[in-house]
Amino acid sequence: MSGTHDDTDDRHRTAGSLAHRVPDLGGLELLLAVARLGSLGGAARELGITQPAASSRVRSMERQLGVALVDRSPRGSRLTGAGALVTDWARRIVEAAEAFDAGAQALRDRRDSRLRVAASMTIAEYLLPGWLLALRAERPDTAVSLLAGNSAAVAERLVSGEADVGFVEGLTVPAGLDSAVIAHDRLIVVTAPSHAWARRRRPLAAEELAATPLILREEGSGTRQVLDAALGGLARPLIEVSSTTAVKAAVVAGAGPAVLSELAVGEELAMRRLVRIPVDGAALARDLRAVWRAGHLPAGPARDLLSLTRG
Repeated sequence: MSGTHDDTDDRHRTAGSLAHRVPDLGGLELLLAVARLGSLGGAARELGITQPAASSRVRSMERQLGVALVDRSPRGSRLTGAGALVTDWARRIVEAAEAFDAGAQALRDRRDSRLRVAASMTIAEYLLPGWLLALRAERPDTAVSLLAGNSAAVAERLVSGEADVGFVEGLTVPAGLDSAVIAHDRLIVVTAPSHAWARRRRPLAAEELAATPLILREEGSGTRQVLDAALGGLARPLIEVSSTTAVKAAVVAGAGPAVLSELAVGEELAMRRLVRIPVDGAALARDLRAVWRAGHLPAGPARDLLSLTRG
C-alpha cells in the first residue's frame, strides 16, 4: 500500500505545468540567501520579510519538491545535501531571471527613448504643443516626433505601426483602433467682417448653410466628417484645402465662409479678423479622442502623454 501511495505522490509532482512543480523566484532567492548567510533569520531580513514568513516559504518549497532543504538548529540554519543541490540549480535559475529582467529593461528603455504621435490638424496645431511641453518636463530624454494629417491618415499610421498613439476629431473611431474621449469641441461658422452674413440679425438656418459654397477641409478630415454629417452630406465646396491655417487665410481674405473648430479661431475672433455666425438646426459638436491600435494599450511615454491630456 505504501508503494502505491509513493507512486501516486510522484505522479502528482510530475503532472501539470512547470509553475506547479518549480518553486517561485522568491523562494529560490531565499534559499540562496540561507546558503550564503547560514541563517534563516538573516536571509529573511535581507529580503525584507519576517522570519515566520521565511520559514513558511521554506516549508512550502520542501512540500513542493518532496525533500528536506534546510536543517534548523539554535546555532543557525544549514542546507541539507538535497538543499545544496537544489541551491546550485536555483542559482542558475536566478541568474537567468536576472538576465531576463535586464533584457526587458533594455526593451523598455528603447521604447521610452522615443514617442511617435500622429494627430489630426486641429489637435496638432492647437492642443498638442501644450501637452508635449508638459511631457518634456516629465520625460526630458524622450524624443518626440509628430506626424500631422487628417483623421484618416492618423488611423493608417497607427494600424501600420508608424505611430504609438494618435488623436482624431471625427464622429467615429476608425476601424482597428481603440479610443478614449479626451476633450470636447464645437465647429462654428465664420466669415470675414465684410461678408453679408456678418450683418445678419437672425441665426443662419442649416438649409442655407448647406446651400452655400464653403471653404472646406478635404474629405477624410474630422472637421469635414462632422460638417457632412450635420448637413446630411450636402456641404458644397467652394475651395478645398488640407489645413486649418489655409482655410482661415482664405476666409480672412474674403473668399467665403467656412466651418472651423472653436479652438482654431479664438485669436481671429478676438481681433475681429473673423466673425462668428450663429446657426440653427445643425449639430456641430464633436468629441476629441485619443486613439491607439486595438488591443495594444499605450505604455511608457504614450501612456504618460494620455494622462496629460486628461489633466
